Amino acid sequence: MTHAATAHLRVSVSNKEILTLALPIAVAMLVPQINFIANNIFLGALGEVELAVAGITGVYYLIFSAIGYGLNNGLQALIARRAGENKPRDIGVVFNQGIWIALKIATVGIACTYLFAPVVFKQVLADQDKASMAIRFLYVRIWGLPFLYLFQMRNGLLVGTNNSRYLIVGTLLEAAINILLDYALIFGKWGLPHMGFMGAAWASAISEAAGLVVMMLVVRIIGLLEDLQLARTRRFNMVVSRLVLMQSLPLIAQHAISIISWEFFYIMIEHYGTRDLAVSNTMRNVFGVFGCFAWSFAAASNTMVSNIIGQGMQHRVQDLIWKIARISLMIALLWCLLLNLAPGLLLKIYGQDEDFVQYAIPVLRVVSVALVLMSASTVWLNAVTGTGNTRVNLSIELVAVIAYVIYVWLVLHVFRLPIAWGWASEWLYWIVMLSMSFTYIRSNKWKKK
Repeated sequence: MTHAATAHLRVSVSNKEILTLALPIAVAMLVPQINFIANNIFLGALGEVELAVAGITGVYYLIFSAIGYGLNNGLQALIARRAGENKPRDIGVVFNQGIWIALKIATVGIACTYLFAPVVFKQVLADQDKASMAIRFLYVRIWGLPFLYLFQMRNGLLVGTNNSRYLIVGTLLEAAINILLDYALIFGKWGLPHMGFMGAAWASAISEAAGLVVMMLVVRIIGLLEDLQLARTRRFNMVVSRLVLMQSLPLIAQHAISIISWEFFYIMIEHYGTRDLAVSNTMRNVFGVFGCFAWSFAAASNTMVSNIIGQGMQHRVQDLIWKIARISLMIALLWCLLLNLAPGLLLKIYGQDEDFVQYAIPVLRVVSVALVLMSASTVWLNAVTGTGNTRVNLSIELVAVIAYVIYVWLVLHVFRLPIAWGWASEWLYWIVMLSMSFTYIRSNKWKKK
């Protein structure tokens, strides 16, 4: 029996199809970002130090999250290709091998955190009290990683099979649980222990486990478990696992390198002081919330490009990318305008004083422009992923990150310029990314892959 979830595996090249796929992804991404903001609002109420340390721990965990995202992107492209070829059983085989790989990577991530994070943070952070706070936090937070990876894999399955509308269910519940537990554990409400800063770590790990349970139920209820024969294809398959790894390893390296460079940026900011680090943490939230739409269209670009290539429609690829990029850019321009018309409105929600808000406004203006650049760049970059040549993605990332790190080192370490200039590194990063991705797609070399 074929359910509605697998009745329409193939996509079409139309604005309606783009929006139908991308907008549920955007909402699903937006919900946890709102969750992050709520987390930082609660931590901001504890003090500027807690808000600052949350930036360091957040970016550290984001490194491992990005590794899962890279695996998920590779898996998503493979699933979408088989969806375009209308091979549902092959989708199940590919997905289950991705699960095996994700669990192994999560185990390595937990081990690395316990073995190496204390050494690294104590060496690179100027304030040892902040280093100790960050280490204690991560010892708890990292246990959410296996649940996060499996949650990401199921999200990739839904997007790759053109079922992105179901993403919202799991993310809504996860965010609701996280916000409630954040409030209860940070401040000791509803009979739960008063844990302060550590309460955020427990709340996040527990909510990721809850989100995974919900997504497992969603996959079963809509019929994907049966249609894709997920229960029958769980045995480890070396051949398919090798395929998943060949597709995903360059993306895993790409995303890990990207976020590691961001952690380097935050370490440079930490040397400036608590306020600069706290301001930068709020900017991470701005990127997260307002970047959701760009990332959703990027995910659509990956999936739709791979899907139509699977249908044998290579001649429609560039037309599709242009359509996705235009929509993404228009939405980003709107956000940029709104952020610059009322920059203080957003910054005041963190509960800091007026000096903090005025200090952060120039940085917010720089970030708002970076969002516009990212909106087009990430669509073209993920189109490269969709073509299947993920080694090109890694090459593009390496060039962009080298330029980014050199800029950050010069601006923040050598010349000690204001952090607004440091955040302008995002402009350089996304411009390099866009120019290289655009050039590769326009060269048509991907047609030989």
